[in-house]
Amino acid sequence: MKKKIIIIAEAGVNHNGKLSLGKRLIDTAKKSGADYIKFQMFKTDSHIRKNTPLANYQSLNLKKKTNQYNMVKKLQLEEKDIEKLFIYSKKKKIKFLASCFDLKSLKIYLKLKPKIIKIPSGEITNLPLIEEIGKKNKKIFLSTGMATLSEIKKCLNVLTRNGTKKKNIYILQCTTDYPCKIYDVNLNFLNELKKIFGTNIGFSDHTITYDAAIIAASLGAKIIEKHITTNKSLKGPDHKASFNPQEFKIYVNKLRDVEKILGSKKKKITKYEKKNLFFVRKSIVATKNINIGDKFSKNNLGTKRPYDGISPMKMNLFIGKISKKNFKVDETIS
Repeated sequence: MKKKIIIIAEAGVNHNGKLSLGKRLIDTAKKSGADYIKFQMFKTDSHIRKNTPLANYQSLNLKKKTNQYNMVKKLQLEEKDIEKLFIYSKKKKIKFLASCFDLKSLKIYLKLKPKIIKIPSGEITNLPLIEEIGKKNKKIFLSTGMATLSEIKKCLNVLTRNGTKKKNIYILQCTTDYPCKIYDVNLNFLNELKKIFGTNIGFSDHTITYDAAIIAASLGAKIIEKHITTNKSLKGPDHKASFNPQEFKIYVNKLRDVEKILGSKKKKITKYEKKNLFFVRKSIVATKNINIGDKFSKNNLGTKRPYDGISPMKMNLFIGKISKKNFKVDETIS
């Protein structure tokens, strides 16, 4: 079977700043069958200026007057909360992952000794951050929403120049819109990503469909990331573009089915096919009564089911030869 697709349940900021809700998101992700639960780590004062306005999707989802700094400040997880969520994930036997938005948060995350660091789309041009991440020589998941090819290339160069091996970098096709319209997903670019940069590829899914992830997996995405929520009606910037527990479980099951459908690159004959060979393949048979001494020809030989004799691929070996036996109509030639 093809190597397992890594499925990430993106909790993001859907914990709404509450530890209890963060734990419920971990429970939900675990029950769905996801491989990872991912949170967003940031120190608001190192991340956003106080007068930064909300993005359009944030305004639409929040339906209240505020700015980005005030909104994000309420969603900030403290170091002790991150540690508790990490321990809880371990207890629930689901892997913990985080996106880091600033150097202070990266430092806190590294205390957990992670194997993977996620670089979110917005930080692809954050040189001080990606330089520091590059030095850690971890596995890196890099989202590319809003990024040009040139920006992706520069980020990749910074990471590899600072010590990260290219084979440890996964580039994720991503469209930074919540929810993303299907005509903006652009999954044909996945194979171009692999061709241009020679890295593993993945997909950060911001649509509200199952189809995009299924197509991405069939195109070779090794990682699929999707926002998860306990309830789409909760207040917050990302809940409406997330999948609830029931939807996320269906999502994971569909991707696991894709893995089975894709199979391997080797041509194989299944045990069920082998059983059917007898019934659907043909043998060489006599189409007329053939007597000893008659010459085999296309006039007295044909092919019919079942496959209990000689393969028709050997028909030409018999044409023109003399029969040493008597054969009745429909009798297999041997």
